[in-house]
Amino acid sequence: MSATDTPSAEVPRDFIRDAIRSDLDAGRHTEIVTRFPPEPNGHLHIGHAKAICLNFGVAQEFGGHCNLRFDDTNPAKEEIEFIDAIKQDVRWLGFDWGEHLYFASDNFEQLYQWAEALVQTGKAYVDDLSADQMREYRGTLTEPGRNSPFRDRTSEESLDLLRQMRAGAFPDGTRVLRAKIDMAADNVNLRDPVLYRILRAPHPRTGEHWCIYPTYDFAHGQTDAIEGVTHSLCSLEFEDHRPLYDWFLDNLPVPSRPRQYEFSRLNLTHTVLSKRKLMRLVQDGYVDGWDDPRMPTLSGFRRRGVPAAAIRDFIGQLAISKSYSTVELAMLEHSIRETLNATAPRRLAVLKPLKVTITNYPAGETEQLEATNNPQDQSAGTRPLPFSREIYVEHDDFMADPPRKFFRLSPGREVRLRFAYFITCQEVIEDDAGNVIELRCTYDPATRGGNAPDGRKVKGTIHWVSAAHAVPAEIRLYDRLFHAAHPAGDDLQNDLNPDALVTLKGCQLEPHLATAEAGQAVQFERQGYFCADPDSRPNALVFNRTIGLRDAWAKMQAKG
Repeated sequence: MSATDTPSAEVPRDFIRDAIRSDLDAGRHTEIVTRFPPEPNGHLHIGHAKAICLNFGVAQEFGGHCNLRFDDTNPAKEEIEFIDAIKQDVRWLGFDWGEHLYFASDNFEQLYQWAEALVQTGKAYVDDLSADQMREYRGTLTEPGRNSPFRDRTSEESLDLLRQMRAGAFPDGTRVLRAKIDMAADNVNLRDPVLYRILRAPHPRTGEHWCIYPTYDFAHGQTDAIEGVTHSLCSLEFEDHRPLYDWFLDNLPVPSRPRQYEFSRLNLTHTVLSKRKLMRLVQDGYVDGWDDPRMPTLSGFRRRGVPAAAIRDFIGQLAISKSYSTVELAMLEHSIRETLNATAPRRLAVLKPLKVTITNYPAGETEQLEATNNPQDQSAGTRPLPFSREIYVEHDDFMADPPRKFFRLSPGREVRLRFAYFITCQEVIEDDAGNVIELRCTYDPATRGGNAPDGRKVKGTIHWVSAAHAVPAEIRLYDRLFHAAHPAGDDLQNDLNPDALVTLKGCQLEPHLATAEAGQAVQFERQGYFCADPDSRPNALVFNRTIGLRDAWAKMQAKG
């Protein structure tokens, strides 16, 4: 297929897509095959979303396909739970691998046979150096390495030892298989890298069949070749590994010849995207699991109510380049707000309830008002909203002695209740400690729907819920996990935002929210975007704040 046969005019331009176009036009490939190759040792995070969107995206754009392949070569850290979670995350993000689901472990026997072939041709040897000794012999970035004293073993001896390694004859860590390349190479990855190590750990898929496992570097390129991958897209830290990737392909009878391309990974302010550090947050109890809504994992974003479309929109705005850069978290938050503003139905919710009694409204009467579901989407229609004599408003919407620009409730002031009536505060009820516990107001029956027939205007509009019909809920207000823009070092505790989670009890919601499904996004008017948490139950509702209506952090920084 030629690049001219694809809708290339509509495809973004970057060095990877340009290379694919060139390969198609030159006839090097008839179908583009990419792969997304996660290690199943944790949950995917927002950084992986960039790789997912790129690998699946370019395959779709050029009429090819993308493999989902698990690089499961380290059973000590891998679990079926992570495999299942990764599949769910990729599907949720909007991509499907179809029949192209693979595992590196599918190829363990072939990889081992190729390892024996390297030994037989004198290009690999079994080494007895300890891990510390290997590091010492490897040299530094400015000093060449030294040959292992076991480097000149005969092929026959190394082959015999390798087969004994496979048979379980030696303890873990006592021997490794190394490629014989060049201990003086400028690229340290070519200084006789390890191909196999002894590791007695049950594998999620192969059980205890193997006690030696290939390294990632040895398995990756050959697995690409077995799957027919044409363009192996990696993050930039693998650039120095490409000569080794190519060395294996040059020296083994692989069925195809993939080409590796590297692009810059995603870095976000106020965020940690190291899987090792995220694992620490989980294991040390700083968060409640991989899907904690404070986590930058895809499962955490999903639980927080972030739409997959918002993440795709954010990723689509990022440049595909080889330049390291850090993206402001506000850019992702903007995509979230824009997506939710267009799609999320509006609801009324009072987070810090203050009782209001409308003294001239008939006792025991209820009427149904009409409320707009989404002013951005007229097709979303309206819903009935119950109104009665007693309602709840936000405690923060009342001040007994307000400043000049406070336009909400205060003694003698008239405000508009959203979708309802104009009300005026006539009396303030306090408890013995002087805390305001109730307002007594009157309403104007002629202002039903929130408009005055005599044309008078009010500056304040507040939200409310009918006390008789409200459903109680717990609201979890989530914010950025790290207060530091650039969390540094391993001591993450010092950079954690203490206000990343604030839990409010006794909140009051309009009755339509009683049946909200987990993950369903809604806008609490004047509050922000929220979704029902999986912990939510019919008589114990729990909602998570996805994001506020405005960038509160930017406002805080502007104030200095």
